[in-house]
Amino acid sequence: MRCAGPGYAAAVPDACSPDASTSGLREALKVIAVCLKEADIAFALGGGYAAWARGGPEPDHDVDFLVAASEVERAEAVLADRGLRVQRSSEDWLFKVFLDEAMVDVIHHLQGQPLSASALRGAQELEVLSVLMPVISATELMKHKLAALNEHECDFARLLPVARALREQLAWDELREGAVDNDFAAAFLMLLQRLGVAPA
Repeated sequence: MRCAGPGYAAAVPDACSPDASTSGLREALKVIAVCLKEADIAFALGGGYAAWARGGPEPDHDVDFLVAASEVERAEAVLADRGLRVQRSSEDWLFKVFLDEAMVDVIHHLQGQPLSASALRGAQELEVLSVLMPVISATELMKHKLAALNEHECDFARLLPVARALREQLAWDELREGAVDNDFAAAFLMLLQRLGVAPA
């Protein structure tokens, strides 16, 4: 059984004791958020842990942070100065940070477009693991996940629990409008409608 987000964990305390890998990811999330906050770098929590912070299932692979493209070099320097292992990726849209074995993706481009500080300012301040930090909205999160669907990456089973958990927070018309040119995203939204997750 996976834990829901931090606002929901108290309801099932026995089921939410993190294992070693999850504990490492949670610690990495807190450490990096605090580092970026103290350096006044424009950032937001994204990916699976943004969904978890809003009541979704907890991921078990990595943590995703979004930073403004203009802040990449400074973010790398700040995190390296704090003793974290910073690794440039062969992909030109993110770099990776490691706290022991826990991996964090720091993403600065989405769908080929640089992230701007102004775009990140729309994130909502939430308390995640006792640290107040900006977290992207449920709708923005789902937009990112839908945009990533293609013939090579099309795992509806992984997205379905997230959509179910966040459904009351999602702007469905906005998601449908954004999926017009992506057949895989449109098919997933149609599946959600047939399952009663999304409104007709």
